[in-house]
Amino acid sequence: MFDLLGKVFRRDEAPSKEIAKERLRLVLVHDRATVSPQFLETIKEEVIGVITEYMEIDHTGVEVSIHSLDKSVALVASIPIKRMKRTAKAV
Repeated sequence: MFDLLGKVFRRDEAPSKEIAKERLRLVLVHDRATVSPQFLETIKEEVIGVITEYMEIDHTGVEVSIHSLDKSVALVASIPIKRMKRTAKAV
């Protein structure tokens, strides 16, 4: 009998603690995904610097952006490669 009453009057909602955690996670993801154009340009330049040690690229076609995904943030880079270098710069 108590099982039936529990099913009828049971809450299917998540506890408020879980709702608050999810909201905070969404706010943090949004904050991380929203960066200044200057910061994104700095990232782009540094990525290009590393990539050009190993390959010749078309600098005019480089695109770098930050996207917010379901539960994370992604750095997305499209870098056209002209050719691979035979030898890499020594570390």
